[in-house]
Amino acid sequence: MSVLNLKDGGSIYYEVHGEGEPLIMLNGLMMNTMSWMDYIPQLKDKFKLILFDFRDQGRSSRLPEGYDNDIHAGDTIALLDELKIDKVHMIGTSYGGQVALKFTLKYQERLKTLILPNTLSCIPNQLKAIGEGWEEAAQLYDGAKFFKLAIPWVYSRHFYQTSLEWLNQRQMLFKDMLTKEWFDSVIRLSRSTRNYYISPEQLQTIKVPTLLIGAQDDMVTPIDVMSIMQENIKGCEFVITYQSGHGACLEKLHEFVTIICGFVFKHSKDKAVSAQQLNNPVLPGVKQ
Repeated sequence: MSVLNLKDGGSIYYEVHGEGEPLIMLNGLMMNTMSWMDYIPQLKDKFKLILFDFRDQGRSSRLPEGYDNDIHAGDTIALLDELKIDKVHMIGTSYGGQVALKFTLKYQERLKTLILPNTLSCIPNQLKAIGEGWEEAAQLYDGAKFFKLAIPWVYSRHFYQTSLEWLNQRQMLFKDMLTKEWFDSVIRLSRSTRNYYISPEQLQTIKVPTLLIGAQDDMVTPIDVMSIMQENIKGCEFVITYQSGHGACLEKLHEFVTIICGFVFKHSKDKAVSAQQLNNPVLPGVKQ
């Protein structure tokens, strides 16, 4: 658990777990390093797992209003340089996937693989409306109300049917723990996507092995819109998880671990060791 002080005066909180090929995970809009805690025992014995909070998230510094999410790509390369990592496997989910795409366009030579769960290359009108709704809900500065208004877009109807107790507990956490600073940060992060657009021509420049992970019931980043990336990134693979929504990385943790490990190990230099690791999973005791 460490802090990287940036040249412009900001700071990034980060964690490194385990040894092996480096694997970095980029957070979604409402996430932070703690969101991946059930992934740590899954992945730390297989990779050097790198987690960090974007600025305006978690324990990293805040940013003033009016930035674009490009800024996080620069912070990510600064972190890799600090850790003396030349090339990395990168996973970016949703907002983190947008940052991962921006990173790829600038620093593709620093990537071994690119994995994009529940990510789009553009902001369709419906997603713009959803984001504006989240911003309005955040301005109520009420965790319980924010959960009721914003979170039904995140998880699938199947998850609401099977995991209502877990969701109710999360709502209480939102009520008890979310601060005005958190809400203001989420608003700024959401607004940082307003100019986000990766053109088909830009997607066609991506040569690194790329995997898309879509979710059957994702209302935020629908499969048909994700397919724009599959059509334009050469050799791109696309996996779909069923009975899951935009929060599929939490709804379908076991499946995600299998998908991630399979894709990364396929493109790993040490395939013999990788196959052995893949056959020795540690399954978490989380509610699916």
